[in-house]
Formats: sequence, C-alpha cells, structure tokens
Amino acid sequence: MLFLLNDVVFDLDETCPVAAVDARRFEKLGFDYVLSLGCELFAEDPMLHRNDPERARRLAWLIHERSPEVNAALFAAPEPGCDPDLVEPQFCALPILVMQQLQSRSSKGKLDTVAADRAVWMRLAA
Repeated sequence: MLFLLNDVVFDLDETCPVAAVDARRFEKLGFDYVLSLGCELFAEDPMLHRNDPERARRLAWLIHERSPEVNAALFAAPEPGCDPDLVEPQFCALPILVMQQLQSRSSKGKLDTVAADRAVWMRLAA
C-alpha cells in the first residue's frame, strides 16, 4: 500500500511502523484524533515528512488505518512552531496507477513539493 504524505511516498506494506502492542493501543484512536495529531506534528515541524520520515510514516499508517480509502494526505503549515489550528490538512484517494507513478518519480529523485502539488494537490496553481 503506497501512501503520499505531502511530497513523500511511503510504502506501508513494508515492516509495520509500530509494534503490535502499540497497534492495539492505537485501535481506540478515532480519525479526528489522528487528524489533530498530524496538525500538531506538522505545526511543530512543517518538513516532518523529510526531517523525520519514520515518524511521518507512522502518521501515514495511522491515517490509513482509520480511513482505509485515503492514500494521500497533505499537511500545510505556514511556519515551524505555528499554532496547530493554522495547519491546513487535505486528504484524497488516488488511483493505484497515480501512486505508482509518484513512487517512480520519487525513486528517481524527481518528486518534490511542486511536482506533488501539480500531480495531486493543485495548491500552487493560480
């Protein structure tokens, strides 16, 4: 299962990013809590997906576990250390072919913020 978090593609089928004991604890967390957690993490570090990929992968895993149809998330924070309420989250379900293309671009070092935005989020278009 591929998951796009901002402009990084994670393969969630690789080794589970959380221990089995933690996975059971996380079962009780609702999507709203995971959304708030994501906003807090990206408010602290808007480049979390690049600076701490393991933590970002765990967040992607949690999002997918709570909402299995979602395979892409964007957390746009205006600056490091901002109020979590200022982080703008977006979610979508992309076709597997699009995800594979994004992963291919990523493996070639050609997936960056602008490329991901053009392919998925369209926030910079104007």
